[in-house]
Parts: sequence; structure tokens; C-alpha cells
Amino acid sequence: MKAVIQRVSEASVEINNNIVANINSGLLILIGIEESDAQEDIIWLTTKIANLRIFADENEVMNLSLKDIDGDVLVVSQFTLHALTKKGNRPSYIKAAKPEIAIPIYENFITQIEQEIGKKVQTGQFGADMKVALINDGPVTIIIDTKNRE
Repeated sequence: MKAVIQRVSEASVEINNNIVANINSGLLILIGIEESDAQEDIIWLTTKIANLRIFADENEVMNLSLKDIDGDVLVVSQFTLHALTKKGNRPSYIKAAKPEIAIPIYENFITQIEQEIGKKVQTGQFGADMKVALINDGPVTIIIDTKNRE
């Protein structure tokens, strides 16, 4: 499972000219799922995300977590995070899980992050053509791969 985590002052998802999700201060999480992802990956990743100290404290030092600031979360599925670009110029997405595998993992990820932070999260729509807008705060962008837990 790969995640791109962006600290945002606001973010939203638009589908067919309708805003379907929007948040204020918090995290936009783009999540890519592969077939080998399991519950262990979900738990590890959601715990890591909820406790990342990437929000400013009273001294403007990144010392507070999403939980500390009671921040919002917007989760968007993004299979293109598993793009393979080694050969040629057309990315291959063979490592990305097919919908019948990815959707239950995606839904489980959402449930787990909600439990971790103690509040409902906003989401995009799996497989939809989405327009994602954000104001990256910092900018702070972190990439995490559950297959590389260093």
C-alpha cells in the first residue's frame, strides 16, 4: 500500500461538477492499493498517519499530530501510485489491485483511519474521474510505502 500524505489547509473532491467531499485543516491522503496488501498494512499505515507529528505547535515547530489538532481527513483512491515507469514511456499499472480486491481494502482503510482518529473522514469515490483540489500547507508532502517500513 502506498500513500501520499499532504498537509492541507483545505481540500476537496469534485465529481461531475459536484463537490462530493471537502475538508479544512488536516490531511489529504492519496492511497494506492496492491494485491498483496493486508489488514496488517492497513493498521500499520493508519496508525502511522494519525500519529505523524507534522503540524505546527505554538513555536511553529512540526510537533503535533493529526490527533493532537483534531484535524480533518480526505481519502482518495489512486491506483496510479503503483505506476511502473522503468520501460518505455507508457506507465504500467499491473501492480495496482483490481477493483474486486482494492475496494474492500480501501473501505477497510477508511474504517480504520476513522477509528484511529475518532471521527468520520471524507472520501472521494473509488474508480471515479475526480477533480481533487487542495491548498498544500507548508508545503508538507510525505510518501509512505507499507512494503518499505524504514
